[in-house]
Amino acid sequence: MAQSDGRVLGIGGFFLRSKDPGALAAWYRDNLGMVVTKAGEPDPSGAWTWVQESGETVFSTFPADTDYWPAERQVMLNLRVAGLDSLVERLAAAGTPAERRAEWDDPHVGRFARVHDLEGNPIELWEPPTG
Repeated sequence: MAQSDGRVLGIGGFFLRSKDPGALAAWYRDNLGMVVTKAGEPDPSGAWTWVQESGETVFSTFPADTDYWPAERQVMLNLRVAGLDSLVERLAAAGTPAERRAEWDDPHVGRFARVHDLEGNPIELWEPPTG
């Protein structure tokens, strides 16, 4: 299918409502190293977008009563990472502890950790298997 045939190419953005958009954007930049902007403004470096490394993206639906993330949250952001252990250590040092469970890890799928941003939004950190 050619691009002109009308198809989705990838995720173009992820938007969160926030009580303090500037502080939440800074948390993602400072703790996860992403370009995150406050709506209508570039980040401090002048960037408007986060250029990602190409790779797999999982877009999946779950039953309404799933306990995979907190019931009061409609969505959970999953971020593909490299160096999961180092990132978890850095987050803990910055006051954001990560939860790890052996049953979440699978040698065919990868390794996982969970954190929450400043406003309690769940974030799953996923390190795909290498090789």
